[in-house]
Amino acid sequence: MSSPRVKYQTIEFDNTDIHVRSLRDNQEFSDDDGIAEALGISSASWPLFGVLWDSGLVLAHQINTREFVGKRILEVGCGLALASLLLNHRKADITVTDYHPEVGAFLDVNTELNGDPNIPFYRVGWADAANDMGKFDIIIGSDLLYEAEHIELLAAFLNQHASEQCEIILIDPGRGNHAKFSKRMTHLGWVHTQARPIECDYTVKPFKGQVLNYQR
Repeated sequence: MSSPRVKYQTIEFDNTDIHVRSLRDNQEFSDDDGIAEALGISSASWPLFGVLWDSGLVLAHQINTREFVGKRILEVGCGLALASLLLNHRKADITVTDYHPEVGAFLDVNTELNGDPNIPFYRVGWADAANDMGKFDIIIGSDLLYEAEHIELLAAFLNQHASEQCEIILIDPGRGNHAKFSKRMTHLGWVHTQARPIECDYTVKPFKGQVLNYQR
């Protein structure tokens, strides 16, 4: 099986350029050793990690105007981790996670493209046993609630890795599960607000999703 085809692009944030190597499109696939298949990742869902989606763009633009000095930050389900590449370039304390086995390799290439140090990466699933990542002051993520079963898993995972005082910023494109997820987070003691992002002229299509915010 041939290697998946890739492309290179530069995303502008004010005076900052972030360079990204991504899959050429969402039809690419390569799993010669069956590693992804063994993890339950189908050929149809395999390329999703390697495409720069609008939700990821919105997340990166949301954090671009924020200051996170002295905060420990986690990106969950990072995929290409555009927001984390931007934070890393700004020398923020960022750690990332994803379940896909190819994410770490793409992350290393992209941090090198931007001339930055490697970002700590954990390949973990939300239902996995407790790990040694520790607690975080800020947790971010985009387009995470694909299935209804993800509601409980993600809420528990976020709760597990949130510091006593923490802010969570999630971008949801409108998949239909965010209302139940927010209800679950409120039940766990989080204060929830949401709003549509302002000035999304950088997305491929008009963005109809929400910026979900949770604090405690």
